[in-house]
Amino acid sequence: MKHVQAKSNMGLVVGASAAASAFEWYDFYIFGTLAPVISAKFFAGLTPTAAYIAALALFGAGFVFRPLGALIFGRVGDQLGRKSAFLITVMMMGGATFAIGLLPTYGQIGIAASVLVILARIVQGTALGGVYGGAAISVAEHAPAPVRGYLGSFVQMSAPIGLLVALSVVLALRTGLGAVAFDAWGWRLCFLASAGLLAISVFMRLKMTESPLFSALEGTGGGPARAVYRETFGDAGNLRLIAVAFFSMMCAQGAVFYTAYFYVQVFLEKSLGLDPRLSGALLMGVVLLTAPLFVLAGYLSDRIGRKPVMLAGMLLALVAYFPAFHAMQTAGNPGLAAAQATAPIVVVADPADCVTAFDPVGKAQFHSSCNLAKAFLVGAGVSYGQRAAPTGTPAQIEVGSLVVGSPGTADFRLRARAALTAAGYPDKAVPDAAALFGLMLVFGVSAALLYGPLSTAAVELFPTRIRYTAMSVPYHVGVGWVGGLLPFSAFAIVTATGNLFAGLWYPFVFTAISFVSMLVFMPETRRRSLDF
Repeated sequence: MKHVQAKSNMGLVVGASAAASAFEWYDFYIFGTLAPVISAKFFAGLTPTAAYIAALALFGAGFVFRPLGALIFGRVGDQLGRKSAFLITVMMMGGATFAIGLLPTYGQIGIAASVLVILARIVQGTALGGVYGGAAISVAEHAPAPVRGYLGSFVQMSAPIGLLVALSVVLALRTGLGAVAFDAWGWRLCFLASAGLLAISVFMRLKMTESPLFSALEGTGGGPARAVYRETFGDAGNLRLIAVAFFSMMCAQGAVFYTAYFYVQVFLEKSLGLDPRLSGALLMGVVLLTAPLFVLAGYLSDRIGRKPVMLAGMLLALVAYFPAFHAMQTAGNPGLAAAQATAPIVVVADPADCVTAFDPVGKAQFHSSCNLAKAFLVGAGVSYGQRAAPTGTPAQIEVGSLVVGSPGTADFRLRARAALTAAGYPDKAVPDAAALFGLMLVFGVSAALLYGPLSTAAVELFPTRIRYTAMSVPYHVGVGWVGGLLPFSAFAIVTATGNLFAGLWYPFVFTAISFVSMLVFMPETRRRSLDF
């Protein structure tokens, strides 16, 4: 009877942690999924390219504040308990998401709308900085050592499930309401739905029991840590473990996971011109097929170790980054790939006229002829080379043998588009959906192999007294800063260089850092006792 009750309690902990965490990820991902709509509603005073960059930056802003949440709620979790921090964060996350659905738009109150949506996004990011550590630690500290990786992987699987729910809700509403109604008001329903998810999350978390290791810690003479930050960051040994966790796992996790589930979609839609409905449907298929692999990866980590499984995921991503994205261009828009081979594009301009058109808040305006030419080409999703022109010469675009000048004139875009069409550049993509799906699946598999065992391995590195803070901070710096800023940074690199594939160096470098660091510095933690 006692054994049955223990299994029941374990099932409740895993189920509540995974389900509630999935709802949190839904709240967070719905914003990124609706980035084009957000840019139109809250940054309408900007150019389309600047507004889209601003929306991506705002998506990343939520990630930037995740380490702050990790510090705040890590301390709460280490001093007051895992469950307390859990409940506070879900209320913050759900409330901020619901509020976004009620905000007036830029057209109604101007710049105040931009400020309000930024504040709501900051609250979301801060809350998420506390929720993940609580879910992962609660499961790991309840789980038997031989199956800790397997049970912990259900929390990991909640991230793609949350993304799947977000994509499904957007697709269902966009299809059911129609594009016009969805863009006018239907997008709000995606955020307002968080009220129901919030109620479910609170209910499930109230049912959870406190971690037995934390409860035991409360019963000891020393009790929980009184100076969490000093014990975490003031101890050389603990600080070294934080560095190992960050460089060996979290850098790659941010790069691989967000390439697989976010940057791929940005690339398909903005660079190849795919219909968002098709790219969303393909991504949903990838999530459905790869979600069980997170659990399989956790199971394998209990058998052969955490490191071999995670290293396999990193290696697959490193091998696939550049060839897979080149293949995506061929499969996603074969006409574009063929045209760029036969009629390459060059921007000929005075170097002094080419200002770096990269503005994290999307407020700057770039009106030089060079920047206007580049902005058009980036918006058209085509790569281009650059060649210096004599000082003071207005910029022009060479499309094969055709030349388009005077970017500042009213008819420039019409003339440039006509030149692209004449050179064989397609007006819309005609994709090979099956080939695209297979290529996207490669990154989904690599993300599952890396992410499946990751939370368990991270929990196993740190002592109970500081585990919540010590695990959460490197996780949210790596996954939040490296991963959350990936779509924004990679898109900006493409804008600056004119090369559709240049942005891939961002995830490649971070993944390579983790691969080498894990090989050299990361200890194997499988079946390690957590009672230390």
